[in-house]
Amino acid sequence: MEIVTERLVLRNWQEEDRNLFREINRDSKVMEFFPYRRTHGEADMMMDRIRDQIAQSGLGLFALADRHTNEAMGFCGVSPVDLPGILPADACEIGWRTATRFWGKGFVTEAALAVLDHAFSNHRLKEIFAFAVAHNRRSIAVMERIGMQRLEDRDFDHPLVPVSHPQLKPHILYRATPNNA
Repeated sequence: MEIVTERLVLRNWQEEDRNLFREINRDSKVMEFFPYRRTHGEADMMMDRIRDQIAQSGLGLFALADRHTNEAMGFCGVSPVDLPGILPADACEIGWRTATRFWGKGFVTEAALAVLDHAFSNHRLKEIFAFAVAHNRRSIAVMERIGMQRLEDRDFDHPLVPVSHPQLKPHILYRATPNNA
């Protein structure tokens, strides 16, 4: 299964994407708003898990690749999220990450719009959430460009962020529905 846009293809991960996946998970700029960087082994396990999830359910963090060269640039997709007491039990989130050399070209916005359309049309989701560290302006700008609505009364401190990184705990919450995507 693939999602094709004007410039991109969103597809399952291929073995030749592994180095890119490792790169984006260890890059300090890409991972600025995460409390850790992944080792090669951790990134490999994550990529394998994502690849299996996409193969089984048709949802997940798709490889975001150049439509003409098939070069992977990062990922974008919708997947289940488990944040009891913050989001509903069956909640899904949209997420993205690209290598820095692909920033500022609109790839994430283009991919995210296509992924939302796919998730609402093919998986009949009623809502999709996105959340980011409160001062992550780049991700917040994407959420707003793709038409997500801020749920200001539902901002939260992320329970999985360790206390050793208090600056990363405050998160803001956005939601898309089929009517506003």
